Amino acid sequence: MAYIEFDATSPHYARTPPHERLGVVVHHSVLSFRDTIARMLDPTSKVSYHVLVDDDGTRCTLVPDDCLAWHAGESTFLGRSRTNEFLLGLAFAGDTYRTPLTDAQIASALEWIAPRWELYRWSLDRLTDHRQISPGRKDDLNPVEWQRFLAAATRRFGSPRTAV
Repeated sequence: MAYIEFDATSPHYARTPPHERLGVVVHHSVLSFRDTIARMLDPTSKVSYHVLVDDDGTRCTLVPDDCLAWHAGESTFLGRSRTNEFLLGLAFAGDTYRTPLTDAQIASALEWIAPRWELYRWSLDRLTDHRQISPGRKDDLNPVEWQRFLAAATRRFGSPRTAV
């Protein structure tokens, strides 16, 4: 199924250095879809994601893939810091501790990831959540919801393999 997708470009991104697109970090926004978009467009917020997914699967692209979105803050992944430079930021609207991800959110996120998965030859070890790259500082996603998402990604993209 193709989910509705629209653009609402956030002013909070950088064109340099070029984004490396080595994988995806998954977040939850805590706020509703509409309120998250408003926050991403607010000139004072200084935060953004590449894409936001609503509970019905609708997606809003906030920052182009080749630019750095400001979503991860102080974080480490693959032995590197400055993860905004190499991990795309995908956020689910809402709070995964209060409300589980919907099937539509998971399916839409995987639909968004799919062309990038093939193009960049990602593997499951290139998917993570904010909690894992910023331990003690961030708690998204709820671990139960992260496992649901990862299981769905495994079904869609196959078993883990090392990225090329």
